[in-house]
Amino acid sequence: MLKLPKISYFIILFLSLSDGISKENKPNVLFILVDDLGWLDVGYQGSKFYQTPNIDSLSREGIKFLNSYSTHPRCVPSRYGIMTGKYPARTKSPGPGSQLNKSEITIAEALKEDGYSTFIAGKWHLSRGDRGSSPEEQGFDINFGGGDSGVPKSYFYPYNIQTRGRGNENAPDITKLPIVEKGYHITDQLTDLTVDHIKNYKKEKPFFIYLSYYAVHTPFESKEELERKYEKKVIKMYGSRDVNEFSYESTTGETKLRQDNPIYAGMIENMDTNLGRVIKALKDKGLFENTIIIFTSDHGGLSNRGNGRPLATSNLPLRAGKGHNYEGGIRIPTFFVWKNKIKSGWSNTIITGTDYYPTILELTKNEQKPDQHLDGISFAKSLFGKKQKNKKRPIFWHSPRPRPKSTGDLANTAVRLGDYKLLDFYREGRVELYNIVKDEGETNDLSKIMIDKKNELLNLVKEWRISVDAIE
Repeated sequence: MLKLPKISYFIILFLSLSDGISKENKPNVLFILVDDLGWLDVGYQGSKFYQTPNIDSLSREGIKFLNSYSTHPRCVPSRYGIMTGKYPARTKSPGPGSQLNKSEITIAEALKEDGYSTFIAGKWHLSRGDRGSSPEEQGFDINFGGGDSGVPKSYFYPYNIQTRGRGNENAPDITKLPIVEKGYHITDQLTDLTVDHIKNYKKEKPFFIYLSYYAVHTPFESKEELERKYEKKVIKMYGSRDVNEFSYESTTGETKLRQDNPIYAGMIENMDTNLGRVIKALKDKGLFENTIIIFTSDHGGLSNRGNGRPLATSNLPLRAGKGHNYEGGIRIPTFFVWKNKIKSGWSNTIITGTDYYPTILELTKNEQKPDQHLDGISFAKSLFGKKQKNKKRPIFWHSPRPRPKSTGDLANTAVRLGDYKLLDFYREGRVELYNIVKDEGETNDLSKIMIDKKNELLNLVKEWRISVDAIE
């Protein structure tokens, strides 16, 4: 029998125990994704109209990002980036490749391989009929409400019968939700299911919860008491409910100039109340301290139009909104909370939707999967107050399927590198260049002044489009 020196024995024993402890204490992950929530649609970002006390309180316990971006200004491609760690342009999304291919290894699959239980409640939107794949096929053990649909026809049960407004009548039905009483709110139900999952959680393995609210996407439907509350607030703040202020320009259509939609405000407050319920459930179960909480949106708020449709919000001082590669369409509220691990404050690190995947892997002590999250870079260092060297890293957006009538946007590719951002309106043969740090509203086009910088970024854009085989 081989005899080990005492010191070797104790080293092996220590490593064995350390490995066992690390597996038992793997952090849980709660990823909260709100649909269409704009950069300024929460109190901690400065909104004076919307009331989000639970979001604001939670944000104070973690680190908030000043330069957080979605990978695209629309739902499907943005969610593709989050789930895969890849730019949606690689799969020709938006366009013929908008659904999620089963060959992709999602963040849910990666965590499941590491022994995590995986749960989704809410919007998936990465499948359509026989195209794409379901949450169950992409790593989720439990799925409530995740399927083809990107919107409820109504926020009040039955969710698949349109009762107010128009535009969502052709949306696929929401499935995989228990039957509830007529008039029950889908945001409340998704929260009920998530809270029940937390209450019944057995600490045999860590969990990954993806709570993907359909709110605050259209249709505009709020609980009546909240709608009445914000109608009064509009009058108190602005003096008249009947005044709707808009500006117009050819590149963005009509832009909403103030936050004054009482229905949308009620939807935000209800979502905030439900978030508070989820956090309370974590605390009641004793799970809050060992749970990494990620709060973010899939893109900017609906603030622009080309066809007179009702609008949700204003993203000012950021330019434009949903559908646009201007800051209002892609800059989003984001914060991370991990009690006693992540210090509270603000970060200037530039992050994008592809980065969540490798960051979560690093935080959960998993090896990186660079062949999968091709375009994602972990920003875990930033969460612990360390410098993240990403100033020389370009971030790209590609919008080949504009909706000029719906949201007023035009086809373009954009890149941000350090302080500068360029938009290439390639079908029109023109570009725009901005210093985002000094001009976050993108009002001062530098393309005719800073020729070298314009050419540098334009070459980056052209090379990148070729490298990812982007459709035009």
